[in-house]
Amino acid sequence: MRLSNDYPFLTNYFTKALTQSNRAIPQSILFYGSDLNAQYILATEIARLLNCREGKKDDCDCINCKWIKDGSHPAVLTISKYDNKPEDDESKTVISVKQSQMIKEMLVVSSDYHRVFIFCDKDNDGNILGLNSVNFQNKTANSLLKVIEEPQPDNTFIFLARTLKDVLPTIISRSQCFFVPSRKEVSYNYSCIDGIFTEYYNYERGDVFDVSQKLQDLSKEFSPEMILTSIQNYILCVLKSNPKKIDFINHIKVIENAKTQLRLGMKPANIYDDICLKLIK
Repeated sequence: MRLSNDYPFLTNYFTKALTQSNRAIPQSILFYGSDLNAQYILATEIARLLNCREGKKDDCDCINCKWIKDGSHPAVLTISKYDNKPEDDESKTVISVKQSQMIKEMLVVSSDYHRVFIFCDKDNDGNILGLNSVNFQNKTANSLLKVIEEPQPDNTFIFLARTLKDVLPTIISRSQCFFVPSRKEVSYNYSCIDGIFTEYYNYERGDVFDVSQKLQDLSKEFSPEMILTSIQNYILCVLKSNPKKIDFINHIKVIENAKTQLRLGMKPANIYDDICLKLIK
């Protein structure tokens, strides 16, 4: 695998599972961690190795490997709120029950390929995001449980998420879970909130809603996710200078929880009010 330098355990595990006759790859896999793009690359590489017919080398140029690298393989499907929707599916914000029905209908028909279904979310620009209870709701997940629990040979389901808490427990119990650590260089930039939220620990209680309103106004220029990340970056920088200040560790947890609430659809205005009330004493 090309990712062997960054993910030696995972690549070694899957390479052995795919090349040794006495081992088998899990037929339901859950990747979780903050780097969703790395998870997606791992998932497509597994799909490539499952379908490669000519030695499973990194530089293989067989038709299956070409298709998968181009994202056009007929049996390797990304399942998201934007990808692989049936024609009569009008849902726009979720992976739908109609998509799960489409998958089950596909599995009735035999295939010459190893089918791989990669479940994830995407933003409007096509960036890979994780599953959660909003975009992958219980009714859809539950409709897939039987085919996941009793999979046919040559079918693999791969789910991508930020945390295990974002996925239905019944999916987790039927999957082999792998943490994918982030290999991205960490930037602690917080310029977008400079002068608005910096030195928040010196603000007075009466400043809470004024600061929250400034964050709301800032959302006209920057995404709520970027604003929350900038606040978190600032707190991390403060923590580096004050490593014994346990309060700052708890403040980071407040922002992490706020990010989760944002992914679940909570209004940014309510999130800003909440974090200001919790962090400004």
